[in-house]
This record gives sequence, C-alpha cells and structure tokens, in this order.
Amino acid sequence: MTRIYVGPTAVYSLGQVGELALLDAFDGDVVVPGPVADAVDVEPAATNLAEYLDSGVETSVDESRVERARSVLGDKDIGAAETVLAGVLAHRDRRDRSAVAVVSEDRTVRRTAQGLGAEVTSSFGVVVRAAIEDKYLSPTQAKRIVRRIDQHGMHLTGELRERAVGEVTE
Repeated sequence: MTRIYVGPTAVYSLGQVGELALLDAFDGDVVVPGPVADAVDVEPAATNLAEYLDSGVETSVDESRVERARSVLGDKDIGAAETVLAGVLAHRDRRDRSAVAVVSEDRTVRRTAQGLGAEVTSSFGVVVRAAIEDKYLSPTQAKRIVRRIDQHGMHLTGELRERAVGEVTE
C-alpha cells in the first residue's frame, strides 16, 4: 500500500487556501508526521490542518528512522521535514517505487526522497492529480486553486504556472 508523506511546505501551501482535502485524491494513506503538523503555526493553515487531521489522517512516524534520516541528510538542516524522509526510509521498496510518495516543495526533501526511491510531487501536482482523478473538481476550479496557492506565497515561474494549469486541462 502506498504511503504519502506530506512535508511542511505542502501543508502550508494547501492549508493556506483551504485545500488539504485534495490530498485524498491519492490512492494510499496520507501521513502528516506530528513534527510537520506542529511546525505549521500560521493561520489559516494551522486551523485547516487541525480540521484535516481530525478526519483520521495518520501522524505517527517510526522514530528509529528519524536518526537515520538525519544521518542521510548530513549537515543539511530541514527541520520537521526530516520526519518525511524517515517515513520514506521506513516504507520504501526497491521493487516498487510507488510504495511511498512525498509531497513537498523543498528541493532537499524532494531530491533526497527521490534518491531513496520515493515518488515525488508538489502542491501543484496534488491539484493536477485531484483534477484528473476527481470528477467533482473541474479544470476551472483546479486553475483557480493553482492561482490561489501561487498568490499565497508558493510562487511559480510563469512557465511552471502555465504548465500546471495546462496539465489540468489535458
């Protein structure tokens, strides 16, 4: 079964616009590690996250893997996102790249997770996936969400914005 670990940057960007439920478009168990949830203290993301977690989203992480994740990172300090990589270490399967996935905008998290065998996407990828998978999210709604995320601080270059919006309509 796929486990989808969500990092602080993705929780923040989706939480700021009230769209954390889009994570449910994934086939698998969404995990927002406790330290990641604790790191989100900006409103309205914090309130939206609390409500999302109340729906039964898993928050536990194998603590024995956190130290290993720190070791893999070396001198790089990524804060609470290290628990995302601990989740990757705990659930990766060399024969099945879809066994674990990561949602994050953080380059270090994305590159490390990918190198450890995880599938990687961003908040914008979540919106695109939801639009493709969910018959109730129209391309127009998805475009609005992408633009709202962009306006709330997770800025895309013009090229990337058009690519994200273009993928929604295809």
